[in-house]
Amino acid sequence: MTDIKKKVIEEIKKIYDPEIPVNIYELGLIYKIKVDDKNKIDIDMTLTSPNCPVAESLPKQVKDNIIKIEGVSDVNLNLVWEPPWDKDKMSEAAKLELNI
Repeated sequence: MTDIKKKVIEEIKKIYDPEIPVNIYELGLIYKIKVDDKNKIDIDMTLTSPNCPVAESLPKQVKDNIIKIEGVSDVNLNLVWEPPWDKDKMSEAAKLELNI
């Protein structure tokens, strides 16, 4: 894993779903992080539901936080709905945090 990708993951782990006390990385909302040779970041992320109250602000926050990372040239964030998010996408740490 590249240093830039590690920094991207660290930054994403600082962002929490406002309704669930777990960061969005551990929640499994990030489906893909790809770094190209020019340090452009491609991210596929989803939300817990299409009607999520932060559907507009959360992806923007992710993109805004990542573009500030030193060395990142650009961020392309795709909000995807397939496959749909479910609790199986959560990390074991997130499941323990939420007593699932």
